[in-house]
Amino acid sequence: MKKLKNETALVKEALQVVMADAVKRGIVEFEPTDSANDKIEYAYRLLVYDKAIIPLANEQLSLPNKKKRLAAWIARKLPKDHPLLK
Repeated sequence: MKKLKNETALVKEALQVVMADAVKRGIVEFEPTDSANDKIEYAYRLLVYDKAIIPLANEQLSLPNKKKRLAAWIARKLPKDHPLLK
């Protein structure tokens, strides 16, 4: 996968969007002690379950690849003139 500009900020934005949606839907309640890696894992699995993203192949399942997938997903959702895409 190609490296995106502002990938870290895009991942944070994706986590905020997915977590807010999951809480609103009543699926999960996040605790302040939940690690970022756990949140990334949950967000990735929820998006795969919702068929919003295509799952990674088993040999590619790693945290960096999941972050890239989340960043790519949110980059497609944001408006073209969003500051994170510049």
